Amino acid sequence: MTIKDNWKNILKQQDTYIWDIPKEFNPGMLVDGRVYASESLLKQIVTDKSLDQVVNVACLPGIVGYSLAMPDIHWGYGFPIGGVAATRLENGVISPGGVGFDINCGVRLIRSNLKLKDVQERMSQLVEHLYNKIPSGVGSRGIIKLNLAEAKRVLAEGSQWAVANGFGVEEDIIYTEENGKMAQANPDIISNKAIERGSTQLGTLGSGNHFLEIQVIDQIYQPEKAKQMGLEEGMITVLVHTGSRGFGHQVCTDHLSIMQKAVQRYRIVLPDRQLACAPINSPEGENYYQAMCCAANFAWANRQCITHWLREVFERVFRISQRELGLNLIYDVAHNIAKMELHQLQGAEVKLCVHRKGATRAFPPRHPDLPSKYKEIGQPVLIPGDMGRGSFVLIGNEKAMRETFGSTCHGAGRVLSRGAAIKAVRNRNIAQELRERNIIVKARSRDTLAEEMPEAYKDVSEVVNVMDQSGISSKVARMRPLGVIKG
Repeated sequence: MTIKDNWKNILKQQDTYIWDIPKEFNPGMLVDGRVYASESLLKQIVTDKSLDQVVNVACLPGIVGYSLAMPDIHWGYGFPIGGVAATRLENGVISPGGVGFDINCGVRLIRSNLKLKDVQERMSQLVEHLYNKIPSGVGSRGIIKLNLAEAKRVLAEGSQWAVANGFGVEEDIIYTEENGKMAQANPDIISNKAIERGSTQLGTLGSGNHFLEIQVIDQIYQPEKAKQMGLEEGMITVLVHTGSRGFGHQVCTDHLSIMQKAVQRYRIVLPDRQLACAPINSPEGENYYQAMCCAANFAWANRQCITHWLREVFERVFRISQRELGLNLIYDVAHNIAKMELHQLQGAEVKLCVHRKGATRAFPPRHPDLPSKYKEIGQPVLIPGDMGRGSFVLIGNEKAMRETFGSTCHGAGRVLSRGAAIKAVRNRNIAQELRERNIIVKARSRDTLAEEMPEAYKDVSEVVNVMDQSGISSKVARMRPLGVIKG
């Protein structure tokens, strides 16, 4: 029996926005499942098999706390998208399905000194120039071509490589998670095929739900904290959402086949072969983590190069310097990654492997990993919505550390598959519909826009409100889309 068939009897409501799947539901579960959702979101969530995946994740060796699901949860590979799981280092596993194929798919927010009146007459021009400058779509190639030696430097140094090579400023590194570089990266274990796929894709958006969006801040919820971030109502911002491209996909593919064999070698019993994994401290586990760090670094370098191109485009369109434009990075966060982090567990501080797949780190005030600018307010959390309804900036709270291993949602979450979305808009012109709402969209094809139509996603406002009302992460600002480039 799947949860979908009998969810009202299986899920136990613990709070307004917390629903548990007791571990007694399945004899293989080592911990309870826990879902953060409103009742209306839950009714959407149970239409796919993502909650069955929450149950499966709860069976992973070494898992602690809960198998967690954020309100944007939907069906994924192995883990649900919107899933979080922490495993012990000494007896736990690491699973590529808990990170995903697009390793370090993430978001960065850039603020500006521009106001709505400054961009309204130039939005079409701005979108056109950005579309021409920043390659997007399946198989897109950038202007940076990497030989083997240089590719390995990118994998080892991440966005620090990009800044050192003129694609940004030192301040960008400060406001990137992990300073844009995971030190455990080991380029020497990466396959030639992965390097080949990534060698021409640096500085590209890619396809699917990736985008670059010009926005205006239309609501501030916490003025003092927004001011500390450098945000104010009426300000123009840019949100960049992309990841490690074909390189990360190949890294995941390479290691999934290795993990399938490791499951047999270490006699790991799994309810789903897509959860293929290995002990964290095994050669297979360590190699995957080092390779994943390479892909994470590639993604940070990718977003950093895109930031450089968009700054150049703004400078060209507005004919003033980047300094006058004030195009400064607010923050860059990953939402497909595994991290070794310290957390409180049964009264003791323990290092855990935290898998976040379609989930965002949300560290609280005074956490040692935060830049000094955000020490007193908490980590900025960036939550993109669909291209018609806007995005949010939140901050992490202490409650996230107690309940979700410092994690929150990552976006709106799909309610329609790509195929279903295309069918649903057969006789509609999505670009024209958005233009009538003063949103200019540019994409490779009509199908891309159909796949990404606003109705294909949950309402991001409701998703964010769940995390805000739960006290996991708090709303600071909302941004409304003006111009969008889709992958």
